[in-house]
Amino acid sequence: MTRDGKSLSDPKAMRALAHPARLTILNRLGEGSATATEVAEGAGITPSAASYHLRMLAKYGFVEDAPPRRDGRERVWKVTDNGPLSVGVEPDDQPEVRDAKIALMAVIHQEADEARRRALANLDREPDEWRDATQFARYRLRLDADEMSRLNQVIAKLLEPYLARFRGEDEAPSGSRIAEAHVNLFAVVQRPAPGLPTEDHDAR
Repeated sequence: MTRDGKSLSDPKAMRALAHPARLTILNRLGEGSATATEVAEGAGITPSAASYHLRMLAKYGFVEDAPPRRDGRERVWKVTDNGPLSVGVEPDDQPEVRDAKIALMAVIHQEADEARRRALANLDREPDEWRDATQFARYRLRLDADEMSRLNQVIAKLLEPYLARFRGEDEAPSGSRIAEAHVNLFAVVQRPAPGLPTEDHDAR
């Protein structure tokens, strides 16, 4: 396997995953099993391209075959049971590993930002109850590293009962939809002090 159930460390696997279409496919399979045709539209690609990306994801242990459907005409895929996907830079990472992690995190955050922008642009078209329940919030915290680690665990535990991967449509309340939570906990790095303006700073 290319991950230990917690953290990605194989640079080849991370480079394979650092592709917007593959991240979109992986997120879609987080809602439940699907065929290449079903994931293709959401990723903006053809079914044949989706099949290729699914095979690459399977090669590195991110997805696997799901039980076939009754008609058995198309291959069905699901995410593997290796636990939540995570990636973080460690002080002893080799340069190749560090570069692969940074590239993957950049694509993950770009994809997440695009999902957030789409939701924000659509907010005024949402029904009142969904608009009222939606939150884009930012908090400044004061805590030590141990507290932040525990907070991560608490948040993950709170979200766990609602994960679409494990909560089917028949288990959720009527009117349920797929929603997305973005959790970013990090130590603040102060902005560098701006330099003093020069006399010709407005010069063209």
